[in-house]
Amino acid sequence: MKVVLAGGGTAGHIEPALATADAVRRADPEAQVTLLGTERGLEVRLVPERGYELALIPPVPLPRRPTPELLRLPMRVRASVRQTTEVLRSHQADVLVGFGGYVALPAYVAARRLGVPIVVHEANAKPGLANRIGARFTSFVGVASPGIELPHAQHVGIPLRRSIALLDRDATRAEARDFFGLDPSLPTLLVFGGSQGARRINEATAGALRSLLDAGFQVLHAVGRGNVDAAAQAAAAHGIAVAGGPTGGESPATGASATGPAGGEQSATGPAATGPAVTGTAGPAPSATQPPATEPPATEPPATGPGAAHPSEPGSEIRSSAASQPRYVPVAYVDRMDLAYAAADLAVCRAGAITCAELAAVGLPAVYVPLPHGNGEQRFNALPTVAAGGGVLIADGELTSSWLTAEVTALLGDRARLDAMGAAAATLGRRDADDRLVEMVRRAAAQKSVGG
Repeated sequence: MKVVLAGGGTAGHIEPALATADAVRRADPEAQVTLLGTERGLEVRLVPERGYELALIPPVPLPRRPTPELLRLPMRVRASVRQTTEVLRSHQADVLVGFGGYVALPAYVAARRLGVPIVVHEANAKPGLANRIGARFTSFVGVASPGIELPHAQHVGIPLRRSIALLDRDATRAEARDFFGLDPSLPTLLVFGGSQGARRINEATAGALRSLLDAGFQVLHAVGRGNVDAAAQAAAAHGIAVAGGPTGGESPATGASATGPAGGEQSATGPAATGPAVTGTAGPAPSATQPPATEPPATEPPATGPGAAHPSEPGSEIRSSAASQPRYVPVAYVDRMDLAYAAADLAVCRAGAITCAELAAVGLPAVYVPLPHGNGEQRFNALPTVAAGGGVLIADGELTSSWLTAEVTALLGDRARLDAMGAAAATLGRRDADDRLVEMVRRAAAQKSVGG
C-alpha cells in the first residue's frame, strides 16, 4: 500500500499524521509512506527524524474570515495543486489521508482530479475550511469526537503516540515522579501550555504557588523555553525552594501535548531515525524552539508556563534544594509527556485537540484554559470532557491566582473526586484511534484496487 499523508504546519496536524504513519507501518511493514508538508512547518524537522519521506509543496494559508488574502487564494491553490499532483503521480499513491490545514486543501483537490481515494481526519470540534471541502470528496471521514459536523463523519478519535496510547499511569507513577525529581507520595499538579509558555496560566500559577505548596501539594511546571530561570527566581523571591528536574537527557520535542500539541500543544516525540531526503523546494528548517501555537511567548517574569525539560537549556538543569517538602519543579519543556501525565494527579493546561485527546485517553483530570484565539475551537474541544465530568473549564480572561488556588486545592484535596473525574474523562478516550483510522485507510485504498 502506498500512502500519502497531508498533515503539515503545526503539531496539531503533524502529530496525528505521524501516529497514523506509524500505525500504517505496523499494519503493513512493506507500506510506502510519504508525508506532504511545506518549508515553513515543523514537519521539516519532525518527519525526517521519524524516518519518513517528506515531499514539500507551496503553502496555502487559509484565512479564517473574508480578507484581501482571499483574492490571492485561487492562484496559490493552483500552484500547490500542481506540485501535489506530481507527488501523488510519482509515488503512485493508493490513498491520500488529510488532517486539515493548508497542506490538506491542495492535496484533496489533486487527489480528486487523479481519482486517488481520499480519507479525511478532523481533530478539532469546529472543522476548518480544508476539511469541510475534503469531506465532500469522500465517504471516508474520521472525527475526534461525536457531534463534529462533517458529511459521513465516523467517530475514530485522534491518533496518538504509542507512549501515550499505551500508558498505564498507575504502574508508571513511581518511575515518572523519580524522573522529574518529585516526591513519590505528594499530590501532584502538572501545569503546561505551549513550548513558549501560556502567559495567563503562567502568571496565575506563579501567584498561586505559595498557597498550593503550603497546602501540601507539589507542582511540575513546564514554563516554556527561556522562562526557567525567571520562574526559579520568582519562586525564590517568595521563599520557595526550586527542586528537581528530569533525570534523563531527552532531545527536545515540539508539542501539542506539552504544549500541545497545539491545536499545537502536544509534543511530537518518537524514536529518532534518519529518514529519506526531503523532496521539493525547501527553505531553512524551523528552529527547534519554534512554538507550535500562536500564543505570544510568556517571557516576562514571573511567568511560568507549559513545556518540558530541555536539559541543554541554561537554567533547566537539575537544581539542588532543601530536603523539605513540598516541592516546585519548573522545567523548560516536556519531552516525556507520558511520564508527566503519569506523575500528575491533575493538570492545568490549554485545550488543543491533541491535549484533550491525550488527557482523556490516559484518564487525567484537568482544568482547561482555552486559548482565546482563532474561532474558539479550543473551548469546544474541551466541552465533551467537561460535560462528562472529566474536567473543569475556565475562560482565559477569568483565570486568576485566587481562583486557581481555590479550585486546585479543592480538587487535589479530594482523592475520590479526582478518581471519578479521571474515570469520566477516560470514557471519552480512544487509545486505538490510530488503528481505527488505518482500517479506514485500507478500506479506501481497496476502492482504487477494485476500480483499477
